[in-house]
Amino acid sequence: MEIPSKIIFVDNETKKVFEKLKQSKGEHREIYKWLVKAFAAIEQNAFCGIQIPKRLIPSEYIKKYKIHSLWKYNLPNSWRLLYSIESDEEITISIILGWLDHKEYNRRFKY
Repeated sequence: MEIPSKIIFVDNETKKVFEKLKQSKGEHREIYKWLVKAFAAIEQNAFCGIQIPKRLIPSEYIKKYKIHSLWKYNLPNSWRLLYSIESDEEITISIILGWLDHKEYNRRFKY
């Protein structure tokens, strides 16, 4: 079942970093394009990513963002988009937490 969602950024800093990518060149511009496509997919279906088991969610995410779920969306070149999903009876919101390369993802999740 597909559940549409509204995309928001977890904070203004994350939104600014994303907007800065739009003006970039090279790899950063590519990351921007990947994120735009990922956001469109998540807007269409909030659950299109892969849910991270609760026991594997880094405690820093729980403390800092007060999230209850964590999802990853695989981007090209081993980049990962991390987001959380919140909903009430009327709307589902996908909260963009950030994106990172494979090396940083492994370090953050202690793989």
